[in-house]
Amino acid sequence: MLVLKNIKKDYTTGDTTVNALKGIDIEFGKNEFVSILGPSGCGKTTLLNIIGGLDRYTEGDLIIRGKSTKAFTDYDWDVYRNNTVGFVFQNYNLIPHQNVLTNVELALTLSGVSKQERRTKAIAALEKVGLGDQIRKKPNQLSGGQAQRVAIARALVNDPDIILADEPTGALDTETSIQVLNILKEISKEKLVIMVTHNSALAEQYSTRIVKLLDGNLIGDEQRAGAPRVKKENLPEGHKIRKTYMSFFTALSLSLKNLMTKKGRTVLTSFAGSIGIIGIALILALSNGIQLYINRVQEDTLSSYPLAIEREAVDVMGFMKLMSEAGKEEKVHSLDAVYSNTMASKLLNSMYTVKENNLEAFKQFIEGGESRIKDYLSTVQYSYDLNLDIYTMYTGKEGEKLLKVNPSEVLTKLYQQTMGNSNPMMSQSYGQMSVWSEMLDDKALLERQYNVIAGHWPQNYDEVVLIVDKNNEVSDMVMYALGFKDPSELADILEAGKKGENLDTTPTVLQYDEVLRREFKLVLNSDYFVKDHVVSIDGKDYQVWEDKSDDTEYIESLTYGENSQNTVTVKIVGIIRPDDNAASTSASGAIGYTSALTKKLINDILNSEIAKQQLSDPEINVLTGLSFITDEITMEDVMAYIATFPEEQRQAFMAYISILPEQQVLAMFKEVLSSEITFESVCSKIGIVNTDKPSVIRLYADSFAAKDKIVDIIEEYNKIHETDGKSIEYTDYVGILMSSISKIINFVSYALIAFVSISLLVSSIMIGIITYTSVLERTKEIGILRAIGASKRDISRVFNAETLIMGFGAGITGILLTLLLILPLNLIIGSLTDIYNIASLPVGGAAILVLISMGLTLIAGIIPSRMASRKDPVEALRTE
Repeated sequence: MLVLKNIKKDYTTGDTTVNALKGIDIEFGKNEFVSILGPSGCGKTTLLNIIGGLDRYTEGDLIIRGKSTKAFTDYDWDVYRNNTVGFVFQNYNLIPHQNVLTNVELALTLSGVSKQERRTKAIAALEKVGLGDQIRKKPNQLSGGQAQRVAIARALVNDPDIILADEPTGALDTETSIQVLNILKEISKEKLVIMVTHNSALAEQYSTRIVKLLDGNLIGDEQRAGAPRVKKENLPEGHKIRKTYMSFFTALSLSLKNLMTKKGRTVLTSFAGSIGIIGIALILALSNGIQLYINRVQEDTLSSYPLAIEREAVDVMGFMKLMSEAGKEEKVHSLDAVYSNTMASKLLNSMYTVKENNLEAFKQFIEGGESRIKDYLSTVQYSYDLNLDIYTMYTGKEGEKLLKVNPSEVLTKLYQQTMGNSNPMMSQSYGQMSVWSEMLDDKALLERQYNVIAGHWPQNYDEVVLIVDKNNEVSDMVMYALGFKDPSELADILEAGKKGENLDTTPTVLQYDEVLRREFKLVLNSDYFVKDHVVSIDGKDYQVWEDKSDDTEYIESLTYGENSQNTVTVKIVGIIRPDDNAASTSASGAIGYTSALTKKLINDILNSEIAKQQLSDPEINVLTGLSFITDEITMEDVMAYIATFPEEQRQAFMAYISILPEQQVLAMFKEVLSSEITFESVCSKIGIVNTDKPSVIRLYADSFAAKDKIVDIIEEYNKIHETDGKSIEYTDYVGILMSSISKIINFVSYALIAFVSISLLVSSIMIGIITYTSVLERTKEIGILRAIGASKRDISRVFNAETLIMGFGAGITGILLTLLLILPLNLIIGSLTDIYNIASLPVGGAAILVLISMGLTLIAGIIPSRMASRKDPVEALRTE
């Protein structure tokens, strides 16, 4: 079954060539126990290694079961060793970090045998050599004889045709040697056993054939008397030899068990390799946390500063652009004198250039199906020229009194008392400062920005919430304006201030249930008007209406008297406080109401009798019974206009205009009256609103990217309507404030990661060096694996697995240490910035960092693993 034809083996070192074998011709049968005898250096082990496929012959041919090996590749020799040959070495050559069972199983693992079958065969082989009860022991726990029997079991487990034993008794005592030889003798009944030995006595006692070598030559081949008949067989046609393959999991197991024998070094290596991972992970955690914070700030800020489009708009964006470009314009003059630029005039022109925006057309664009703008909007809010006239009763020094809380009567009086009556128009606008504001329809956003600390969110149109700050406080001015405190106290405080005195006031503390009991009365603008008299125009009767908005008794009857049945009662049903994590909030007032209240107000006014009359005949003023003014105004028109004001404002205006020339008064009121005494102005006074024509459109986005898309769409809209008067001016406050923050954060993060990556690269190189050291330490193991049939690729796989394990260990160690370091880091950042828990390592980022660590260590270990795979198995087996 095994034929050697003129086998020669030469070893060349420099200019010297040693002829180890000088033309060996010999043939072996299937069931022989052949002993090869000869002095040291005669070529016994070389011949054995050539037969076993560990070494290559220089000339000749080795024929295995009728098949020449001249054309064998490295892989063919690997398959041959795994399937056909079993080695038994003088020094046992067991892998020290594997137990007895695993050592025996290893050859089967390379053959692709299933786990259960592997275990069964390995135990059977160990029982055959009398070690069935030692399967869990490590090699260093065995005696020499036991270790050699494990080596025999390993050689037998794959059921090879040939057992090659190199001095199997050389390290054993006589008794143990006899035990080993008895086992080999028994094996030789069915298999070819070739043993190299120096002990001629044992060879003669146990061998069926003795071959003698001297100086590389075959000098004797003696068949022992009584030897059984030798069987000769060739490889049958179509016979398939099992291919060898070490699975990656086997490589992982070998490497992991090896690393566990050096726990201290493995832990230190993992820690050293984790330093770069820790640096990058901390930067990633900070960058991710800051980006999440920015996203939250963006959303919150964008809810406070939406894209605002007003009916009449100043080009704020153009103004800011001019400011940023100041001094950057190209100079076209020579540098021979001092020149002025035109920046001041440009800025002033920009500041006072007012554009009329066609919001009706733009609203149609937003609501139209062809517009893509809604894809990027979180919500849109339409505001109209409509006041919510809100009243409440408060208890003061003079008992219960009616107070107008919106627009605030308290704020109007305060301005008049502090600034005097020098500018009644400013006083009137100051009173419009509202503590009431309409909340966004985005419930999810509101719930992220606010926490309900008492009651609940509004569920109906007549329900509102009180908005407190993070300390559960509201301004005392709000307390006065809403009637929770006596507004007359303000007059006392002001009077004391004029005298240079300080009037101590006690902070008001309201229990939640006191706030939730508070109710307000909403008066429709149309309810201020009552039927006065009837006029006849061209034979047709017209009802004239009287304005009772300055009649206190009438207002009291509307709110809490006999005419209050149609008045809407508004209740505070909840108290909300900004969330600690909210960077900004969307509600601007102290009382928040829903858009349902606005819609209710608009619809009720449209259905009122006075509104229907005015809309049915837009030529006649329902307040005067006359046609609307189209000619030049007179002082009578001015007086008639002032007469419509409340008493205090009327007196203030009369005092103000009494000191002015008539022409100045007419010029001052011309624009006001030409707009006020018109169909539109009367409709506005009654509260009639065309919902298709908002006064302000606010576009809310939840990210800068979405906002930028909205801006792009608006710019496209403006290009399309550049010539038809429908283009619009908008104000992007957030774009002005925060346009480059994200870019700066990203740039800093990338720069820091690039810097820390150097340490990651250094640690990877270090792991490569450690892998090279491991290759040197495991050289004998490489030889053992090659002897039982492991290919070069399998050896590479073992060391690649080791680097992957170290990379994984470094990555996991880095991530775990990062998670620990994040805790004090967040505390430090929180103490410095009041922003807590900002550092947050994303799960995906952590996983990627572990993979990067494994990838870098794998790359770093490629060279050492290739060096390991190229080691000569014969030389490797000789290494101690």
